[in-house]
Amino acid sequence: MTDLRAVLVDDEQLARDEMVYLLGQIGGVELIGQADNGVAALETIQRLQPELVFLDIQMPGLTGFEVARRLLDDGPAAQIVFVTAFDRHAIEAFEVNAVDYLLKPVDPARLENALDRARRRVASDRQGREAAAAAAGINPDQLEKIVQIVADRQSRRERLAVKVGERFMLVQADEIVYASMADEMITVVTDLHAGTSNYRTLDELQARLDPTVFWRVHRSHLVNINKIKEIVPWFSRNYILRMKDEKATEIPVSRTQTKRLREYLKL
Repeated sequence: MTDLRAVLVDDEQLARDEMVYLLGQIGGVELIGQADNGVAALETIQRLQPELVFLDIQMPGLTGFEVARRLLDDGPAAQIVFVTAFDRHAIEAFEVNAVDYLLKPVDPARLENALDRARRRVASDRQGREAAAAAAGINPDQLEKIVQIVADRQSRRERLAVKVGERFMLVQADEIVYASMADEMITVVTDLHAGTSNYRTLDELQARLDPTVFWRVHRSHLVNINKIKEIVPWFSRNYILRMKDEKATEIPVSRTQTKRLREYLKL
C-alpha cells in the first residue's frame, strides 16, 4: 500500500507536533509539507500537489474554508480532513466535500478512520483516471505524466501571496509586472498592488513562475516581459526597461542579459 502524500496546516506549532506524532504512530502517511497560515497553505498545496490535506479552520490570512473553496475552484483538489477545536462548522465541511471533521484533541481511532476514508477516495479517483485513460487509449503511466505536466503548468500560473499593509493579497502570476530585491526583502508590483513577498530570494520566486514570461534581467530584478512598456537605450549599448506599472518604473538590464534581450526582441 502506497503512503498517502499529505500536507499539514495549522497555525499552532504544538497542534502540528501532536498531529505529526499521531500520524507517525498510525503510519501510511508521508508528510511532505507544513504551513502555519491560510496563504502559505495555498502556496504549499499548489506547489507540492498532495493527495491529502489536514486543515485547521481558524487561521491568519485565510480560514481553512477559504483555502478549501479556492482549491475546489482551481479544479480537482486534494482530499481534505478538517482538524479544529470548534464543532460548529461541520455542515460547512460537508459543503466542501471534506473527508472528515476531527475535533481537537484528536482521537487516534477517529484519525485512523479518516485516513481509511481518504485512501478509498484517492483510490477511487485514481481508478477513474485510469478508466478514462483506457477509454482514450492512453497508457496509465502516460496519463500520470500528463496530470503532472498539467499540475506543473497550473502551479506556474498560480496565485501568489503579496503582503500589502496588514493584508495578504492573492494575485495571479501573470498580473505581476516586476519583482525587485533590496535590503533582503522582495517587493512585488502588480497592475493594482505593490507589496512584499514571503520568498527569501528572487531565485525562489522565479522558480515558481513561467520562465518563458519572467526574466531575471538583473541580479536584483525579475520582470514580466509582457509588461514591458518601453525599451530605452542606455550607455555602453545597454538598456533600461520602462515597465507598465503606475509609476512607469525603470529597470536596468545587466550586461549579461542584454544579449538575450537583443536576440529576443531583434534589437
